[in-house]
Amino acid sequence: MLSHQELLARRNAATDILRKAGDAARVRFMSRDYETESKGTQDFVSVVDRETEHFIETELTKAFPDDTIMGEESGGVLGSMTWIVDPIDGTSNFVRGIGHWCLSAALVVDNRAVVGVIYDPMLDEMFTCHLGGGATLNDRPMRVSDTTSPQSALLGISFNFQNSKDSVSRVVGDLIANGTSFRMLGAGALSLAHCAAGRTDGFWEAFMKPWDAAAGLALVAEAGGATCDYSASDGFAHGNAVLVSNGSLSAYFSGITHVAMPNSTGSKT
Repeated sequence: MLSHQELLARRNAATDILRKAGDAARVRFMSRDYETESKGTQDFVSVVDRETEHFIETELTKAFPDDTIMGEESGGVLGSMTWIVDPIDGTSNFVRGIGHWCLSAALVVDNRAVVGVIYDPMLDEMFTCHLGGGATLNDRPMRVSDTTSPQSALLGISFNFQNSKDSVSRVVGDLIANGTSFRMLGAGALSLAHCAAGRTDGFWEAFMKPWDAAAGLALVAEAGGATCDYSASDGFAHGNAVLVSNGSLSAYFSGITHVAMPNSTGSKT
């Protein structure tokens, strides 16, 4: 395992790199001058995704040449110490001119996300963490919510057409029946960051790719929340179900989504 100083150096470097990449992506977003193509049903990629990923990977490789990289667009293989990068999470929003999208990077060491950085360029919000170092939003400590009642709770949800439509319908129906509100904002990584910041009380997706999930899982854990065992069945290599919560509502959300949820882990300060 990397030392505290090595983790902090990677956290700080990724923060600087994602800010530069995000600022450039925001300029392209505002210009609306870029090419877009479809990868499948409601699944898009733009030239900005590829440009952004190339920049992030190039800069991370310069800073840490011994670390490997796995990106959404360029691929790669999960190794013992690998950066997992999503250049634009929420591309469907991005290409439609909806300003709810982010950049995400996580360092996974021995099947555990130990650094997480998510940047929302439209609001200039930088969410960062490293193992044992707590989580911050724009350099201020952030914590998960203290909501305890399902009738006061808000669950973030992501959905794509590669997932089971039946499971989403069932979960939404059960939430409504129990008086729990939900949001589907179209950017799973950013929704995980919002849970870490206490803006929502949990987040669920039936199947989430590692570049969407890794950084947000680290943020929630370091903000004092609870996370599912995403690493099971090679989740960081191929994807898995995601469920996180503020801790108090873990059993409730687990029962609704049918995703197992252990006790809260991560920093408590």
